[in-house]
Amino acid sequence: MLFGRLLMVAVLLMLILATDASTSQTWSLIWSDEFNGAADSPVDTAKWVFDIGGGGWGNNELEYYTNSAPTASMDGNGNLVITAIKETLPRKKRCWYGRCQYSSARIKTAGTFMQAYGRFEARIKVPYGQGIWPAFWMLGKNINKVGWPRCGEIDIMENIGREPAKAHGTIHGPGYSGANGIGAAYNLSTGAFADDFHVFAIEWEPGGAIRWYVDGNHYQTRTQADLPAGAVWVFDRPFFILLNLAVGGSWPGNPDATTVFPQRMYVDYVRVYQ
Repeated sequence: MLFGRLLMVAVLLMLILATDASTSQTWSLIWSDEFNGAADSPVDTAKWVFDIGGGGWGNNELEYYTNSAPTASMDGNGNLVITAIKETLPRKKRCWYGRCQYSSARIKTAGTFMQAYGRFEARIKVPYGQGIWPAFWMLGKNINKVGWPRCGEIDIMENIGREPAKAHGTIHGPGYSGANGIGAAYNLSTGAFADDFHVFAIEWEPGGAIRWYVDGNHYQTRTQADLPAGAVWVFDRPFFILLNLAVGGSWPGNPDATTVFPQRMYVDYVRVYQ
């Protein structure tokens, strides 16, 4: 009996070690930004480009995205800080509703880094408040050719101020976009996402499977079987990464008297594995 128990323990230990070894070999880092620049230094333009403008971005957002240091820079402590500021911008920077009242930043790797499949991960501390909308997400590289939503969109993390303990993960494509996007939310058991940093990730595999994680917790998987009848799975091509901090919009609603500015989204790192 003792020998049998020892043998069983030995087998279990070997299985655990094999699993750990397999896991450690599953992903290899191929691209990252650790945001280790000096305080107030700009983003690395060899890795990121800026979206600029105040046209609402399809969501009736209120901010004007700029490429200036106050809205996107390093904090000197290993973080990128995207800052939403309440301010009246010059008249030449127009928003869809008139004179712009907010500025922020939206950066992307379009043209610098794009990949199909792998693990895409970021460690982020989100801001808070009614009308505040941070996101870590991806778009298909062919967006300029086929448009949205045919290019596909993968939302790795979205959080809206009125839901402080909830992070959303969603896919959008032709026939399942906007309010009809396919996804789920991860809910913290205590506290709010703005209280601390959290790791948001997807694992995206060939053949039509995307898994979402928060702090290592797998909370949903989406496959072609989740699509509406006749809809096309468009997640079989390279995508680029985006980070942005929106103010207002159709989904989160607009800021109100309780919303404090400036609001800051801290990004410790973005890493991509193959």
